[in-house]
Amino acid sequence: MIYPRRLLALAAAYSLLFLTGAHAQAGGPWNNKQCAVVLTYDDAIDVDLDNAVPALDSLQLRGTFYLIGSSPVVARRLPEWRQAAKRGHELGNHALFHPCDGSLPGRGFVTPDNDLSKYTVSRAVSEIRTNNTLLTAIDGKTKRTFAYPCGDLKIGNVAFYDQLQNDFVAARGVTAGLQTPAQVNLSNINSYMINGQSAEYLIDLVKKTQQSRTLLVFLFHGVGGGHGLNVDLQAHRQLLRYLKANEKKIWVAPMVEVAEKIKVLQQPVVPKKQP
Repeated sequence: MIYPRRLLALAAAYSLLFLTGAHAQAGGPWNNKQCAVVLTYDDAIDVDLDNAVPALDSLQLRGTFYLIGSSPVVARRLPEWRQAAKRGHELGNHALFHPCDGSLPGRGFVTPDNDLSKYTVSRAVSEIRTNNTLLTAIDGKTKRTFAYPCGDLKIGNVAFYDQLQNDFVAARGVTAGLQTPAQVNLSNINSYMINGQSAEYLIDLVKKTQQSRTLLVFLFHGVGGGHGLNVDLQAHRQLLRYLKANEKKIWVAPMVEVAEKIKVLQQPVVPKKQP
């Protein structure tokens, strides 16, 4: 059967479009790599600058450091935080005083002054915005992400981050899970809290992420000590080496960059009007 030239041209164009789409899908949404991995470090402690930042810099990897504005390590080592930001690490917002809900079980460590359950929403929002001002004074940047102290999302029944949607690209939570771009809730991104797990466990998580072509966010506190929640220095180093060895397959970037990519991917595709 002989097709008209116009029909043949349309068929060729359709085939090209199909192949291009299939190629893009095979490459995945993570900068044409298999998956995305984000390394986050909470609480602005000395080992961030003593152990974590040097380990990342030695392999030219970048992470996100969620800073508590009132931490003495911020004031005492401010030039070092500024240099870390210049080398591409994100300085994220972990609130000014790290308030947690003291009314919940197991929260005996929460002091009356920093009890989120006693906060008003306006106070929480104001303190978080004040911390943003401090962080901008350090790194000069206006785009960053937020991490919920203790993973607490609400004051009473109010999700306080709702008032901060325009202040941040996204917010990181503490619920474990691997997610595709469509599954990610940018107001509460999943993460795996690490406390004592082996290098094998950490690397296996990355391998599962590669297989499922998803997003993996690590949540670290102490790296080689310095915090009650800790990862062994050698386990952390082995994880970074695996990521570096597989950088052609794994997109490793700060939370703000990955969240911006997801935000674009989640925007609805508006079909072009036919002329």
